[in-house]
Amino acid sequence: MPHSNEIGLKLRDLRVLEVMLTEGSLTCAAIRLNTTQPSLSKALARHRMHFEDPLLVRDGQFMRPTPKGAGMLAPIRELLLAAKGIGNAANDRFDPVSSHRKFRLIVNDVGMVLFLPALTARLAASGPKLKLEAIPLDSRNFEARLASGEADLALGAYAKAPQDLRRQQFYADSYLSVVRQDHPRKRLLGRIAGFRSAQHIVVTASETGHTAHRMAQEAIEGAVTAEHALLRLPSFIAAALVAAETDGVATLPANLAMSIKNRLQLATFQPPVKMLPISVAQYWHARYHQDPGHRWLRQTCFGLFGGSA
Repeated sequence: MPHSNEIGLKLRDLRVLEVMLTEGSLTCAAIRLNTTQPSLSKALARHRMHFEDPLLVRDGQFMRPTPKGAGMLAPIRELLLAAKGIGNAANDRFDPVSSHRKFRLIVNDVGMVLFLPALTARLAASGPKLKLEAIPLDSRNFEARLASGEADLALGAYAKAPQDLRRQQFYADSYLSVVRQDHPRKRLLGRIAGFRSAQHIVVTASETGHTAHRMAQEAIEGAVTAEHALLRLPSFIAAALVAAETDGVATLPANLAMSIKNRLQLATFQPPVKMLPISVAQYWHARYHQDPGHRWLRQTCFGLFGGSA
């Protein structure tokens, strides 16, 4: 049996053996490998011991493979080709033009409005075969979904995101209140008395949506009595839609309010209640940190949304 436990073969050894078997000359093989003939003679001796076969025998001025040596040549080439493929895959650059990759993002209702239109347009311009899928945030642990590859990134303000997730901040967002443009008391709402006496559409924080909004919700409910809560609901987008059709006041993240106010014919004003800013970021799992396509996606998202407050 070959002394596999005594002499371990490496890819470099197989490459040397492949060249020697192909060239039939240690001199020519040394030139191809940029080494010396004596070093190849030592390498051949090691291979002969390992495989218990001469592998190459002299025939006049040439060295010809033995039957065993000739039979090994094709499998060795296949191994070297496979190893090269593995190396290329590990160092592969992501080409959006030719890629068929589908990127999956965890986003809440705010993220769907703020991020998906611009990102969809950018992907369409970068690569016609790239696809994008939005995955809503639900009660499942989104860290596990990022770790498993079910989602590539989570975009938004996630106050309870696990600390071991990697993250990159886009911007810090504040709040604006919105009402329909022809609201009868619009000019009074920016003062605390007018704000307190108005009817409010209160967006409620939840573990499956707007956890970062909890402190802002508490600030609004601390300033407004229960009888002035026209509606309580878990969606900022729905709150804005209701405000556009009623006399209710909805308080939204400022970037969202500015993005939709013209389309819904809303007026914005600074709420007279102190609210802490929220950090909007992208989150991903360390497993995919070095993946070329993942890096391209993160760079694209940061280029579109970083510092956009």
